[in-house]
Amino acid sequence: MKAGDLVRLTTAASVQFLRPINVRVIREFPERYTYEGWVWIEAYELDAAGDAVARRELFVMRGGVQVLAQAARTASEPRRPIRRAPVRVG
Repeated sequence: MKAGDLVRLTTAASVQFLRPINVRVIREFPERYTYEGWVWIEAYELDAAGDAVARRELFVMRGGVQVLAQAARTASEPRRPIRRAPVRVG
């Protein structure tokens, strides 16, 4: 998992997710000691419309995480320039 990935967390990822949730990954915490196959992530919990409703740190089993959509770009890829139209003020 990497920043920007959209994932679904169910009981396959951890028993705490009896009600499945969708989250957008902010980052993994590789420096935190975990059991084999488990990982700490920081993520935004998303509502049904896809809007962030809470920022959470979650302990999940990597094999149980369902990746719904991978991040559109990596941090090493350059951003596209944004073209903005002039705005009339007043």
